[in-house]
Amino acid sequence: MIVAFSIAPSGGPAAAEDGSVHDAVAAAVRVVRESGLPNRTSSMFTELEGEWDEVFAVVKAATDAVAPFGTRVSLVLKADIRPGHTGEIDGKLERLEAALASASNGPEH
Repeated sequence: MIVAFSIAPSGGPAAAEDGSVHDAVAAAVRVVRESGLPNRTSSMFTELEGEWDEVFAVVKAATDAVAPFGTRVSLVLKADIRPGHTGEIDGKLERLEAALASASNGPEH
């Protein structure tokens, strides 16, 4: 399965004066990267691939890492559950890029 999630603290000293929560997000991303599971982080979400129990254990640990930064934690999560498939965190993007390349090499209009 692939899980895309975003964690942010609220209610407390979590945000810098400019409203940034980068220190809290860094704590969560550190947990994800140390998990050893395939992952990638973009400007808004972190994606993580693995089996159900291991992925959700990492999401819980990342949420716990953000908790000290505020009195509340917001977690947004989307999961792609596809039993029997691995390597999809990269595979999905490779298929997309191939489709885009194929479309750009198609007949001219």
